[in-house]
Amino acid sequence: MPVPPIDRGDLGLLVLRAGTGGVLFAHGAQKLFGWFGGHGLEGTREAMEYMGFTPGRTSALAAGLAEAGGGVLLALGLATPAAGAAVAGTMTGAVSVHAPAGFFVTEGGYEYPAFLGFVATCLSVTGPGRHSLDHALGHRLNRPWVMAAAFAASTAAAAVVLRRRAGALGSGPEQATPPGAGPVPD
Repeated sequence: MPVPPIDRGDLGLLVLRAGTGGVLFAHGAQKLFGWFGGHGLEGTREAMEYMGFTPGRTSALAAGLAEAGGGVLLALGLATPAAGAAVAGTMTGAVSVHAPAGFFVTEGGYEYPAFLGFVATCLSVTGPGRHSLDHALGHRLNRPWVMAAAFAASTAAAAVVLRRRAGALGSGPEQATPPGAGPVPD
C-alpha cells in the first residue's frame, strides 16, 4: 500500500508560523517582562517616549502585546488574519523608527521589522494551513472578512500612532536609538 504524500505546503506553513511566532513572542516578551535581555515595560516605556511614541507606557504595552500575543496566535494558527494584521501594524511603527538609518539592519535600518511585517501579512493572506487551530475550529476566525476588518483596523491604528509620533517629534531630528539603551526595541 503506497504511503500518502506529505502536504509540504501545510507543513511549510506550520514551520513558518512556529518560527515567526516564536521570534515575535520573544521580541514582545522583552518589552513586557524584560525576558531574553529586554528592557521590560518600564525600560520600553522610556524608549518609546524618547522615540516619540506617546503615551510611552500605552505604546510599550500595545507593542509588546501585539508582538507577544500576535506571535503566540500565529504559532498556533489561531485567528491568523487578526494576529498577522496586529503584527504588521506594530512593525509599521518599528519601520518608522529605523527608516532614517536606511534599509539594512547592520546599519540600524528597517530590514528586520519590515521582514517580520511582510511575513505576518503573508500568513494572514495565505491562512495558517491544515496544521492549525483555525483549521481545527472550522476556520471560524480565518475568514476573508476577518482579514479585511483586521487590516483596516491595523492600518487606521498605525496611521494614528505615526501621526501622533510625528507631532511629538516635531521638527527635531529623529534618532533610532535612545542614548545608553542599546538596540531599540522594535
